[in-house]
Amino acid sequence: MHKTTLEQWFLLDSVVNEGSFALAAEKNNRSQSSVSYQIGLLQQRLGVALLQQAGRRAVLTAEGQQLLAQARPLLTGFSSLEAQAAALQRGEPSRVDLMVDAIAPKPLLFKVLHQFQQRYPHVRVWFSEIVRSETPLRLAEQQADLWLVAHSDDQPLAGESLMSVDFIAVAHRDHPLHSEPAPLSATTLARWPCITILDRQQQQQSEVSGEQAENWSFTTLSAAIEAVQHQLGYGWLPEKNIAALLESGELRPLPLLQGRRRSTSLMLRINEERLPGNATIAVLAQMFIDQVAADRRV
Repeated sequence: MHKTTLEQWFLLDSVVNEGSFALAAEKNNRSQSSVSYQIGLLQQRLGVALLQQAGRRAVLTAEGQQLLAQARPLLTGFSSLEAQAAALQRGEPSRVDLMVDAIAPKPLLFKVLHQFQQRYPHVRVWFSEIVRSETPLRLAEQQADLWLVAHSDDQPLAGESLMSVDFIAVAHRDHPLHSEPAPLSATTLARWPCITILDRQQQQQSEVSGEQAENWSFTTLSAAIEAVQHQLGYGWLPEKNIAALLESGELRPLPLLQGRRRSTSLMLRINEERLPGNATIAVLAQMFIDQVAADRRV
């Protein structure tokens, strides 16, 4: 059996934060004598003085500081547990499934997720990242609440156009392509592997058909970027994802005869079937829309 209770530690924390027994009692809807009794009982059972008077304020002793510092994470966790239970009782969802194309700018993504966390601290976000070639399959599976995926011209996507993602043809600064006479033609490019991003199934299909014989394919954007960094080839990479590498000069744009830049739309799509039971899906979608608009105004 434990000697102390959570209630006693909560009251101690409240006394310290408010500065007096009277204010702590008022905040917790208790009588001052009740608060004093519980704090006294806490100190008696621990055998340690936790509080002392400093003028009109009640402050922690050295021992009190040490012990309350260890107790506070437990108090925060317990408060969070009760708040989550209350949210569940109100019918609020416990999670949102978010599926995002790897080309989505990470600063935008994590800025919005941070805002969402501040507003809904008890709703977990299950995040998964895909590459463009996976989009049709993942949408057909309907296993997410919200998608941020690249638009495909050959497969129109129902949703809202969130933003344009620009791709730029680049190679490492020491790659032989930068020593070739400019502008670079398709014939010149053909002598070197093009770094592409494909899912595993598409890799296998391309191997059978022979379509990717001259290219090197990777299943993640980060691996494709590193491949270009290590001079395995050149590639069209999302400009915002390689901004630091372009600024440092490690990656340099290729002086192509044509097609130096490409762009695609990043589409926002809500799983309408799940929307009635989870209003936070629409909230998260609107946060992405609002943040993109805010970034444009800057």
